[in-house]
Amino acid sequence: MSSNPDARTWDIFCSVVDNFGDIGVAWRLARQLAEAHELEVRLWVDDLPSFSRINPAIDPKLARQRSHGVAVQHWTSPFPVVQPAEVVIETFGCEVPSSYAAAMAAQEAKPAWINLEYLSAEDWVGGCHALPSPHPRLPLTRYFYFPGFVPTTGGLLCERDLLARRKAFQADTDALATFWASLGLVAAAEDEIRVSLFCYANPAIGELLRAWSAQAGRVLCLVPEGAVADSLGKVFSPEETTAPGRFRRGSLELRVLPFLDQDRYDHLLWACDCNFVRGEDSFVRAQWAARPLVWHIYPQREGQHWIKLNAFVDLYAAGLPEEVAGSLRIFWRAWNAGRVTRRIWSAFWQHHAVLEAHASGWSERLALRGDLASQLVNFCHKLLK
Repeated sequence: MSSNPDARTWDIFCSVVDNFGDIGVAWRLARQLAEAHELEVRLWVDDLPSFSRINPAIDPKLARQRSHGVAVQHWTSPFPVVQPAEVVIETFGCEVPSSYAAAMAAQEAKPAWINLEYLSAEDWVGGCHALPSPHPRLPLTRYFYFPGFVPTTGGLLCERDLLARRKAFQADTDALATFWASLGLVAAAEDEIRVSLFCYANPAIGELLRAWSAQAGRVLCLVPEGAVADSLGKVFSPEETTAPGRFRRGSLELRVLPFLDQDRYDHLLWACDCNFVRGEDSFVRAQWAARPLVWHIYPQREGQHWIKLNAFVDLYAAGLPEEVAGSLRIFWRAWNAGRVTRRIWSAFWQHHAVLEAHASGWSERLALRGDLASQLVNFCHKLLK
């Protein structure tokens, strides 16, 4: 190991799988390491067009560029000859190029090698967090680093001032009005619910929209452009289409939004009354938003995603009144099973005040456990002593 306990150079590798989730996490981590910890970070990404959707400063045609203090490099094959960093991070099981691994092994001072794993609330995660795994052929050891919700894990990505910025934004009517105006909207009416809907393809969407259209108060649903938005023409009739990307039915108005960068997406989550999110990155950001949320977990073969979903619900719903926890559990399962009804939605949303208070307390408790970037820096510095 290196004799330098304060490693300055970090390489983060990201192979984009689901367009936004993997690169969303990798980019947030890279930014925090560069901005908050003043480290020299290289982010290797194989899909720059997807990256540019969440960070418009990225030019998909450039092999090398800088953004927010991070050196962004296109991960291509064959991989270029480069000096490995003192800390090497593979995100979500992507493998570093074999030539890069060989270069790591050839160094006298071996890098701290981290596999940043997927987020899960399952009980076994704490026991596997930070365990070493010697390479079968090279003189290298990789450590499996698990983000999570409990003290025995690596925590969650969270900027140091995130909760303070979120609270200030939510308390500032002018800031909220300015944000809504940037989307071509006026401030919410007293009897209006605003919902962000970011999900995978789901047969329950039509029934959920029908439930909202029959609700007593107004509902404004905001959907990012993409596959789900493209399918809305099958849900609404031509008479319900008021303009391109705008629909109205009963109490419901739905608008398709241009895809937002990460910072503006945070603002959307903070401004809405309820957030439907998917995958990992938006799921975590919705928890920091301190608003009621609904998670559409990525479906896995043989139903493995149900284990992950139930593990989180068990953790998240602890401390809620039994009736509220039950309605949350029923609605989340119905949404992920594609079988939402008006009754199930109403049973869930009637507790929105309790759910919002719970969401606020949940975010405060998570923040007390420390953020993932800081814990990862400390862990790697200990490895390199």
